[in-house]
Amino acid sequence: MSRILPALAAVALAATASPAAAYWEYGHQTVAEIARANVRPQTRAAVERLLRQSGPLLDTPTCPTRTIEEASVWADCIKTIKTPEGKPKFGYAYNWHFQDVNICKPFDLVPPCKDGNCVTAQIERDVKLLKDKSTPAKARVEALVFLIHFVGDLHQPLHAGEKDDKGGNDIAATYGIYSAPRFNLHSIWDGPLAERAITTGPSLVRRYPAPVRAKIAAGTVMDWSRESWLVAHDSVYTSALKGDPCAPNPAHVTLDDATIDSLVPVARLQVERGGLRLAKLLDQALA
Repeated sequence: MSRILPALAAVALAATASPAAAYWEYGHQTVAEIARANVRPQTRAAVERLLRQSGPLLDTPTCPTRTIEEASVWADCIKTIKTPEGKPKFGYAYNWHFQDVNICKPFDLVPPCKDGNCVTAQIERDVKLLKDKSTPAKARVEALVFLIHFVGDLHQPLHAGEKDDKGGNDIAATYGIYSAPRFNLHSIWDGPLAERAITTGPSLVRRYPAPVRAKIAAGTVMDWSRESWLVAHDSVYTSALKGDPCAPNPAHVTLDDATIDSLVPVARLQVERGGLRLAKLLDQALA
């Protein structure tokens, strides 16, 4: 059964929804499943071993990490956890999910990544922690679950590029015939468009041929960051602003059926890229 209608309902009820669903939960899980299907056997065993240890180490029973699918949404789920004083227990990680790089200015990660507070810097940090066998067990498990999530985040284009509009959150939007008070450009790419892309065509969750894996996973985290930023410019804002991505943002945009159809392959490729690149990083860190 299609997951599009549940996704639309979830977006419409975003004011009361759990933050675990705030960024295309289905997309994160699919990225993780693609990675699991394409890592080396010894990497898969290492991931499963670390996740078996994760429950007591992370101590977040409301946000389980028993499987790679659960781990893929942990970093969003923990936004709901409070300290005894009522403050967000993991509030320090809020800025790690994205990077505010303006698509209409030269690509520059230095300001948004100050002190490592951006998604690209955190991905690189997590890989280093996992590679280092002297990293304490809790820190290694935390690095793993953050890494699984953040690679997905980086491949949602509005986590990599924006226009001083909170990654499209400030632009109200209509998706086909659907419009809701809580719909905006970001939530469309998070939910209904991602789920439409994943469910269109053959399953993305499969073992890819080695040449395909090598081609898609080529480059560095910085290269992938720039690429996602370009997708935000060339596809997200160009389609929403009818050809001029750097025009002033309107209060409201409409993605009609033809526009949605043109964006499905773009969103689908981003999920595929995320999964195969996560597999590459996990192999580098754990194989």
